[in-house]
Amino acid sequence: MPKRRYEHREPTHEWSHIRPLLKDSAQIKYELIRPVILWGVNVKERAAETGEPRSTIYYQANLFDQAGMASLLPAEPPPPVPKLDKRTLPPPMRQAIVDLHTEYPQHRVDEIARILYIQFGRRPSAQTIKLTLANGPKPSRTTRRFPPWSEIADPRERRLTVIKLHVEGWTSTSIAGYLGTSRQTVYTTLKRWIEEQFAGLANKSSRPHQPATKTTLRAMQEVKKMQINPELGEYRVSAALEQLGIKLSPRTCGRILALNRDLYHLQMPRSSRHLKKEMPFKAEYRHHYWFVDIRYLDMHQLGEGMIYCISILEGYSRAILASAVTRRQNFEEYIAVLYAAIRKHGCPAALVSDHGGVFRDHRAMQIYRALGIQKEEIEKRQSWQNLIETAFNVQRRMGDWYFEAAQSWEDLVAVHEKWVLDYNFQKHLAHEKREDGRHSVTRRIGLPRRQGNPSKNERQGYSSNPEAQRITSSASLPVLRSFDARPCSLRAPSGTLA
Repeated sequence: MPKRRYEHREPTHEWSHIRPLLKDSAQIKYELIRPVILWGVNVKERAAETGEPRSTIYYQANLFDQAGMASLLPAEPPPPVPKLDKRTLPPPMRQAIVDLHTEYPQHRVDEIARILYIQFGRRPSAQTIKLTLANGPKPSRTTRRFPPWSEIADPRERRLTVIKLHVEGWTSTSIAGYLGTSRQTVYTTLKRWIEEQFAGLANKSSRPHQPATKTTLRAMQEVKKMQINPELGEYRVSAALEQLGIKLSPRTCGRILALNRDLYHLQMPRSSRHLKKEMPFKAEYRHHYWFVDIRYLDMHQLGEGMIYCISILEGYSRAILASAVTRRQNFEEYIAVLYAAIRKHGCPAALVSDHGGVFRDHRAMQIYRALGIQKEEIEKRQSWQNLIETAFNVQRRMGDWYFEAAQSWEDLVAVHEKWVLDYNFQKHLAHEKREDGRHSVTRRIGLPRRQGNPSKNERQGYSSNPEAQRITSSASLPVLRSFDARPCSLRAPSGTLA
């Protein structure tokens, strides 16, 4: 007996038994709506029996009423779109190829392909363009679209024509040949369009817009004179030139310095980079902190031992209040400089120094207590906390070369006094970003502003005090007696750092 093709099953109307036997989607749809269509079973009851939504059963039943069995079949896919032959160009592209060649026969094949790509988004091959030129349609126009450059009276129209051709994809060479002008004219027009848009189409004056350069031969000569000291950098040179009435930015001075170094084979200043740390003795008002230290001038050529520079700096304005060059670094020399600073400017709230014995002498401590001055000391091996060290670094760049060149004690003292004067009157990097014009320490401390070169009184006020220069150990007793036992009355803070 032959084997049955289909397995024998008992007939049933239970959907749970029928659904596992259905495989085709059309069969499933039909069995779902068959009781509703044939026997009028309620849609709500059929939905509860099959678990399908009522809306689905309603929708399939309505479709069956309208289209019959065809509604059970899936929708036919849309007919495939026939592929276009890439070798066949659309008629507008073929016409554009012929018109481009007719308007400007000097067009290269690759230029025509680029223009077509910009206009139609398709780049035909060189062989296709040549074949179209040989067998293509007739030109749609036989005249020029734009007249030559010389025949366009309006300058705006001339430049606008260049822009239009460039937007179409024409090269600068083709635009220049088509309009009968130079390529440089086309380049200039396109550059002005990129930078100024429509504002660059009109004619403009050929006069330069920026003023004449400030870098004159006199300025370069002054910089050359200053470069005899190889330690001067661009900022110090800019400050020195401003003192002479020549205002050049530090960057301009840096370029002049580099030019002179190349021309005259001059030395370049050494520079070092350090990470910026938080300053523990940051002055909040005038005469809040004074900073004092002693520097060894070991570069001098006078002999007879070491020479020292004792200086006191005001922390708020960064001004040198008193300074002296001496042969000794003892208590008497230091206290003479301190006396000169206090006699002219009053007492500070605090005095900052390192751990040197001169500054911690019991006599000095007695004077601090008598004057109400708080004695502060920097941390060991942290010289950056003493702002006078920054001033000494400036002194190294501005004065060490001249200290070494001094031939006598008088020359050395004169060089030192000039350094104090220049340091106090030249603009300071710490005040460079101020917006009130107070870029020098003299303007920052609140003393009268200097106009032009400093006067004789100003020079005496900010140069090293002559009395401090002449005081020796034998003359220190009157100086010590000059310190009154009563504390100094400090003025109220006039402001804070910007």
